[in-house]
This record gives sequence, C-alpha cells and structure tokens, in this order.
Amino acid sequence: MVADEVRDALAERRGVVALETSVIGQGLPPPRNEECLRRMSGAIRDAGAVPAWIGVVDGRVVVGLTDSALSRFYEPGASEATVVTKVAGRDLPIAVATRALGATTVSATIWAAAAAGVRVGATGGIGGVHPGEAPDVSADLVALASTPGLLVCSGPKSIVDPAATSERLEELGVAVVGYGVDRLPFFLTTEAPVELEHRADSPEEAAAMLDASLSLGSDATVLVCNPVPAAFALDTAEVARAMREAERRADRANAFGKARTPFLLTALAELTDGRSLDANLALLEANARVAADVSVAYAIARTSSTDA
Repeated sequence: MVADEVRDALAERRGVVALETSVIGQGLPPPRNEECLRRMSGAIRDAGAVPAWIGVVDGRVVVGLTDSALSRFYEPGASEATVVTKVAGRDLPIAVATRALGATTVSATIWAAAAAGVRVGATGGIGGVHPGEAPDVSADLVALASTPGLLVCSGPKSIVDPAATSERLEELGVAVVGYGVDRLPFFLTTEAPVELEHRADSPEEAAAMLDASLSLGSDATVLVCNPVPAAFALDTAEVARAMREAERRADRANAFGKARTPFLLTALAELTDGRSLDANLALLEANARVAADVSVAYAIARTSSTDA
C-alpha cells in the first residue's frame, strides 16, 4: 500500500525519501526513537521532499505510514499482540501473513521502496560482515546488490568489519560513493582506513549517478556514504574498545541473530555514556537531509529532461 501523499508526490515528480522503521522500533530506545522520527521527517520536509516511512501494519506493507501508525512503532503496547517485530526482506511474507506489526530493516525497506517507485532512501548505518572466523553477514548486502535505487547512510555500523564489508560490497557489484569524502565513513566515527574509488560532492552529482544507474538497468543500489557530523563523531579507539566489551556482553547474554545488533547498540550507548546515541541521531538527521536533497535534485532532473 502506498500512502496518498507519497503517491501524489511521485506523480508530481517531487522528492520522496524512503525510511526504515527498524531504527525507531528496535534501534533507538524511547524517547530517542520518537525524537529520531521527528528530526528525520523534519529534515526531509524542510528540504522540500516527502518522508515515506515503511513498515508492515495489519497485514500490509505500507509505504508512507501515518503519524498514528508510526506511534505504534515507538510506543509499543505491553501485550504480545503489539510487540514490534524486526522484519528483514526475507521476513516480509511471514509478517504480512501473520499480520505482525513489522519494523522494516534496510533490506525490507529498499525492496518496498523500489516496488513503490521511490528511488532514494536514508538510514543510519548498514549491516555488514561481522568480525570472526565464521562471520555473520547482514542481509542488507545482498539486498543492496539486487535492488535498484540510491541509499544514503554513514557507512557500515560500528559493530562490523569495515574492510571486509567494503570488499563484500565490491564483490556484489554495489557502487560505494563517498559524499564529500574519499574514505569510507564508519557510522559513529568519521572514517575507516578504507579508500573509496567514487565520490560525489553535491546532491546533483549523486542524483546523476542514480539516474545513470537506473538508465543502464543496474540491479544494484548506489550507496552514498555521508560521514557523521564532526561535532558528534566519536574517537575511533574509544569505539573499538567499547565494541570489544559490547561483543563480550552479547556473547555472555547469548544474543545472536536478529537480537545481536540491537543488543550491541544498547551496550555501546551504555559504554559511551550515551554519546553514541547522540551521534546516531545526528547522523540519521544529516543522512535524511542529504537524501532529501538528492531526491529533489533527481526529481528536478527528470522533469527537465521530460520537458526538453
């Protein structure tokens, strides 16, 4: 189901930005999750675009959730019927069939966005290749390789191996573009020691990359990586130390699978005295703004080419 506001914006060739609900359903604690929703939506609207929050509600995948529907994600009830389920792309049929309240991850969000004709999305950090001899690999990576569009993020989450994640993205054919930078942003820290081959310095340049990708029939997402605002960036060594402790806590708590990422992010917030939450919110808002600017630039370019 595509909301009227989103459908109208697409028909009128205005900017639309797809947003995942997992960040407010599992990624951030109350009341920071509601703050995230307000800040990301506000940044997108201020740039002249429409925010399209995506989730599973009452047996339907909805692109463009209303305020009342969104409140169910950041204010879940105490009963089992209102528990918010984390939904990756592979989980969408199950969530729809069971009428679960499903908060979509990156993989589910970009699939739903592409199906609705929304070409630009924003998130915080993507999943990736976790460290270890037999590493867990996020479903985000395969979804990025098989879903056309553009996603603005701040690189891979601090809980994964940035070099291994970059290599896997290259193997899968996903173009990774630095937004004004030449090194891979690393979520809570400004950068990882991973050089990038591609760079965009304006919304118009990123929009041109999206247009070329779609025109060429590419199946992959253009991944635009925007670093965390410098004022909120954490020290790389501090994050590494905190992550090692968070991993130990997760292992002791037997937090694996879907539960591991939320557990690690919560532990990281505790170990950094809440500064990781502040950084997360800052980068989410910044990425939403960049995505909105790109979506508006893409819409203007499409309108101009049609008029010509």
